[in-house]
Parts: sequence; C-alpha cells; structure tokens
Amino acid sequence: MSQEAGAPRPPGLVDSLSRLGRSGLALLRTRLALLGTELEEERIRFARLALAVAAIAFCLQMAVLLFVIFMVVFLWDTHRLATLGAFAVAFLAAGVIGMLVLKRRLARRPKMFASSLGELAKDEERLQ
Repeated sequence: MSQEAGAPRPPGLVDSLSRLGRSGLALLRTRLALLGTELEEERIRFARLALAVAAIAFCLQMAVLLFVIFMVVFLWDTHRLATLGAFAVAFLAAGVIGMLVLKRRLARRPKMFASSLGELAKDEERLQ
C-alpha cells in the first residue's frame, strides 16, 4: 500500500496528543481568565463596600455625637447622668444588633470563585 504523493497523512498518536495538549492549554487559559475576572470583581466590590461603610460610619458617628451633646446640654440641669446612661445603653444595643446583622449577611454571601468552581466541575464531568 503506497500513499499518493499529495494525499494527507492520517493523524497519528503524536498529532492526537498534540491536539489534546493544545485543547487542555486552551481550557486552562479560559479557566484562569475567568478566575482573574472573578478576583478583579471581588476586589472592586470589596473596595466599594469598604468606602461606603467608612463614609456611612463617619456620618452616623458625627450625627450621633452631636445629638448626644445636644441632649446632655439640653438636660444639663435636671437629668444629665440619666441621659448619658440611656444613650450608652441604646448605643450598646445598636452595636450588638449591628454585629448580629453583619454576621448573618456574611454567612449568606455568595461563595468566592463559585463560577470558576462550577466550570471546573463541568469540565471534570465531561472528561469522565
């Protein structure tokens, strides 16, 4: 059996392994690109959240401080200590409630790299 002079050769083991390697590298590159995108999105989301929290905390602290000073000065002659004690208890309760809400929100946040892990699971399933 002789091959004709211009006919293409049938793919051999080396060609198949080469194609498999290229496919694997392309798959890996895609998954790494997705992971990089998710990391960047998480970084941006965290930075925005941190800035918003800092700005909100500053504004609320100033408002609360000025309100407490106003109430203590307003009630200076009659109930100065009761006013300070009531505000201390109220702020303690608000802080505890805030911590509980934050803890619940952090427990319900989406799992980091969920898309990448899902795609890798699909790839693994397809390969089996």
